[in-house]
Amino acid sequence: MRARLWIEFIWRICFWGAGLSVVIVLIAIIGLLVLRGGNVLSWEFITGIPQGLFLGMAGGIFPAIVGTLSLVAIATFAAAIPALFTAIYLVEYSNASAFSQYINLGIQAMIGIPSILIGLFGYSFFVVYLNLGVSLLSGGFTLAVMILPTLVVLMRDALDAVDDDYRLLGESLGVSRCYLLQRVILPVASPRLLSALLLGMGYAGGATAPIMVTAATIMSRGSINLYNPVMALPYHLYILFSQHISVERAYGTALVLVMMLLFLNMISFYLRSRYGRRVIS
Repeated sequence: MRARLWIEFIWRICFWGAGLSVVIVLIAIIGLLVLRGGNVLSWEFITGIPQGLFLGMAGGIFPAIVGTLSLVAIATFAAAIPALFTAIYLVEYSNASAFSQYINLGIQAMIGIPSILIGLFGYSFFVVYLNLGVSLLSGGFTLAVMILPTLVVLMRDALDAVDDDYRLLGESLGVSRCYLLQRVILPVASPRLLSALLLGMGYAGGATAPIMVTAATIMSRGSINLYNPVMALPYHLYILFSQHISVERAYGTALVLVMMLLFLNMISFYLRSRYGRRVIS
């Protein structure tokens, strides 16, 4: 009996230690960014454009912020509807068919594809084949391809978490599956679906490799044109580090990017914790 208690105590220490290690790593990353880049943050840094002999040595990152938000918006709009329809089919209409298993296999395979390969595909298809050029549109569609399988998995789990009692009650009352989906399933699952969208936006906002060859440019003034390249925070951060232009401003750019991603993840976590109970109750 005493041995079992000791074993349970050791396992609890391991579990708590694993959880605390994740929190410690996150705090360490944010602390490093604040320590190295916090003094760069200012209103001028947020709203200005890159300046200096080597662009980025002075000025701000406003065009990169605008470009990142634009890329994320296009990617989200392009991927959300196909992902939702795919998730609805897998949960509500597939009935565990062989075709649905192939779809799940393809989704899992796409999730494992390195992002640089997604970028090469985007360059070959959107930039060259569709002749969109290196542009905001090409980059947004490439990011949509990247986040599509992740959105499908998250939305599938959101729909799958809806209590089956809703479906059974609807079938017993003779309600059509389409009506039940529109009036009950989607409204009940909406907090988790929105949370999935926010997580997908965060995933797209932090991607560098897919936009390097499809959308990114070193300098812009923040104007939005679907057929022109744009600045983006991840790519701007890469340039500042790789070219040793300004390590301090690179940390400041990274801090802004992390704050944006943390904000999206915090909203997602709030929606799941605040309204997610309605999904499974």
